Amino acid sequence: MTDSPLTGIDAPVPASDNGVWGSDVVAHMLRALDIPYVALNPGSSFRGLHDSLVNHLGNERPQMLLCLHEEHAVAIAHGYAKVTERAMGVILHSNVGLMHGTMAIYNAWCDRVPMLILGATGPVDAAERRPWIDWLHTAKDQGALIRPYVKWDDQPVSVTAAMDSLIRAANLARIAPRAPTYVCLDVSMQEKRLDEMPALPDPARFAVASAPVPAEKDIEAAAALLREAKNPLILFGRVSRSPRDWARRVALIEALKARVLTDIKTGASFPTDHALHVTKPGFFLDEAAADAIRAADAILALDWVDLGGTFRQAGGVPKAKVVNVSLDHHLHNGWSMDHQALAPADLHLACEPDVALHLIADALEVGPGTEPQALPARPALAVDDDRPLDVVSLAAAMGVALREEVISLVRLPLGWAGDAWHFRHPLDYLGIDGGGGIAAGPGMLVGAALALKGTGRLPVAVLGDGDTLMGISALWTAAHYKLPFVAIVSNNRSFFNDEIHQERVAKQRQRPVENKWIGQRIAEPDIDIAAMARAQGLTGIGPVTTTKELAAAVAEAVSAAKAGASVLIDARVKPGYNPAMAAGMTRHGGEPAKG
Repeated sequence: MTDSPLTGIDAPVPASDNGVWGSDVVAHMLRALDIPYVALNPGSSFRGLHDSLVNHLGNERPQMLLCLHEEHAVAIAHGYAKVTERAMGVILHSNVGLMHGTMAIYNAWCDRVPMLILGATGPVDAAERRPWIDWLHTAKDQGALIRPYVKWDDQPVSVTAAMDSLIRAANLARIAPRAPTYVCLDVSMQEKRLDEMPALPDPARFAVASAPVPAEKDIEAAAALLREAKNPLILFGRVSRSPRDWARRVALIEALKARVLTDIKTGASFPTDHALHVTKPGFFLDEAAADAIRAADAILALDWVDLGGTFRQAGGVPKAKVVNVSLDHHLHNGWSMDHQALAPADLHLACEPDVALHLIADALEVGPGTEPQALPARPALAVDDDRPLDVVSLAAAMGVALREEVISLVRLPLGWAGDAWHFRHPLDYLGIDGGGGIAAGPGMLVGAALALKGTGRLPVAVLGDGDTLMGISALWTAAHYKLPFVAIVSNNRSFFNDEIHQERVAKQRQRPVENKWIGQRIAEPDIDIAAMARAQGLTGIGPVTTTKELAAAVAEAVSAAKAGASVLIDARVKPGYNPAMAAGMTRHGGEPAKG
């Protein structure tokens, strides 16, 4: 078995096994289920499992990732899954640790990523509880805290039941539509001494369900619609990170001469510099994208996020016949509106998007295409002269130092202009957090950096300052486990998204727009974000305020990251969004796209 990229970090002294305990069985099951890492902030409710992972398994397969907050632990697993499409483990302490992690769990749920979350409670038997603290940290139905936004949960009270629950939870997390699952372990079960190690069930005998395949007649109908269309349009949404799937997408588009839209909310899915890619990917439609939808006579939507809302931005139900490919309806439960607006579909293929794509391509006799190579970054904007930074010139300046590097953009801020950078490989860009929960960016960067370590790709993230300040202690984990990356904080010293909302409300009510900054600006005192990074063992650079300074800082950061450092740059930018983003964030529900 190949060494972990973290081999030698936090290696325990050898331990003698003095008996077998319930938590030893849980630890062995995690190994049998091929959970590579467990991110955690320690807690007494799982002290038995903690001991088993360290002293029984030797802190390997899975290896612990110590985090300074439970929210970061979940975000790290989220970032790891966005690269690998594999579930990592997370352990959250009792009810209080679970409550800390809830927002990040919701992000992972909305982003449809796999994750195996373990928790603990109890002792369930009240006679075994310590006074005061065990009572506070025990819940009869702990999973109820997150049941609306996990795929499945359980609270087994025996070793045998725990083994079954872990297999079921891991399998369900890995089946599309993917999402977190949660297993809560009784403290007493973990700390129960056993006579011997029980026979562990072989996970291979409990296979993950095979991916569903649409009926042949439905594939033929979709293929015929696309074949006969004069102006087909393909919407690429939540699709795989597989180079093979990417190649087939390109081949199908070129065979059909179809036009393509992609979305900045999801990871890279199609080369954005391709002649058939209509316009820049965005959080909301621009006029070119809306025109493409209105002009199409056939639309194939591949797990597109908020298909119904997208059509509303383009003026309503399109005249085109719509084929929607998605399994997302299996997760719609009514608690949250993450199911988005009701989307029209003349044909709904209930399968994973790339499964349908390959079947449609087969029906149209389209070849496999050519898999993409890992190419250097392709920034699309030039730096004309040295000038103060805004969100657009920031993208241009960072491109000066990164254009020769193979990178993965892990995270981009809300104000990012979609035409600032081209994506030519499925790992060129990983998408956003899913649920819009702020503080996720730093942890997701750490998780992606873990997944990318040793691949030759440099993880790069452009983080908002609010996101960074809420999640900055996640970066300690990167420094401790020696995970190289470059984080550029687009620091406008404001919760600027809400400044835009306050401006709109003030205009509607004919009140002073000049007051929009109150309760939003992060100033007096100013915060030295680079110093906060240095305090945790990172290389902190800045603040920088001009394009020339940022280009030099990024070059320095790349050199340091290649030497193994985690690097953060504090880039001071003027507040502002690109026009389409500003309009989209404050648009009322029924308003169409403009500009």
